Formats: sequence, C-alpha cells, structure tokens
Amino acid sequence: MALTLFTRRRASVEPPAVEPKPWPETGETWMPEGVTVVERYYNLGNAVVLVHHSGGYHVVSCLGCHYEATRVEAVYSSMLLLGQAAELANTHAAGCRALPREIPARPDDQAARDLLHTLVLDMRKRAEGEHLYLYQLDTQRLVLQRTNDWIVRELKSLADTEPEVLTVSVDAWGTSFYLPRLAKS
Repeated sequence: MALTLFTRRRASVEPPAVEPKPWPETGETWMPEGVTVVERYYNLGNAVVLVHHSGGYHVVSCLGCHYEATRVEAVYSSMLLLGQAAELANTHAAGCRALPREIPARPDDQAARDLLHTLVLDMRKRAEGEHLYLYQLDTQRLVLQRTNDWIVRELKSLADTEPEVLTVSVDAWGTSFYLPRLAKS
C-alpha cells in the first residue's frame, strides 16, 4: 500500500485534435457549370483527365497538363464520340506525368464576356464568312463555366452591339450565328 501511495503516475496526455487542411480540389468531383463530366481518369502524376460534353460531342481535357482533344485525326477528321473520347483519355492518362493543377476559378460575368468576345474575334480571323456553332467553343467551356443559354444570350448581345463582328438569325431551326467577312479596304 505504501508503494502505491508514493508512486508517480503520469496522466495520459493526448495530443490536441488537429483538423487536417482539406486537399485542394483537383478534379475528382468537380462539375463546372454548363459541362457534363462523363468520365474521369487519373494520369501518372494523379492529375485528372476529364471526358466532358456540353452539346453532342465529347472533349478530353487534362487538368494536369494543357492537353485537349476534340477530334479524331484519321483519314478524315471527325468529332469525338464517347468511345473514342474514352480511348483518347485513357491513352493520354497512361503517358502523362503532369502533377495536378488547381481547378480554374469560375470567372465573374464580365470576365466571361470578355473571354467570349476574344474567342469570337479570334474565330473571325481564322474562319471569316462561316457559321459559328456552339460546339466550336467546347474547348473553352472549362474556363468559361457557363451554360449554353448564357452563351447564346451573350452572343446575341455581341451581335447587337457589334454587327460587323457577329450576326445572328433566328429561324425554324433555332438561332444561328455568322462571322461576316472583313470589309475590303
């Protein structure tokens, strides 16, 4: 009894509970507005390779490097169907060693308008006198992060304010956009 009376016992000291910082979002669950993510693959550096679409065709985008694919280059060029996009994404993921980058932040409306305006001006330089289709903007959808309705509304607004850059027509088939030819001087 005397031994137990004078024996020192250390009280158990528990380390303070520390909440670990959450991992930054690298694409495992990211669903940007206006885009449907269909499949996700991990590359060798654990970055996510997305297969997504916002219309009828699919796009492959690596969130580690800047790889994007929208077409299959074969005898003729065609838009990606899901099986082709999955094969391209898997092939890219098997060889890409890029580390994950941060997910692009959703731009405010004015920044998205400016980006859309820049894209239209760039397309006009490359394809003047041709129609502008929404699928031609699919590679920029992860940056824009906007719905088709928002993009159509902004394109109509651009056509109203700058008809020399973009014209719009509405018929039984829907809304069409056209990049007019540059005026010859």
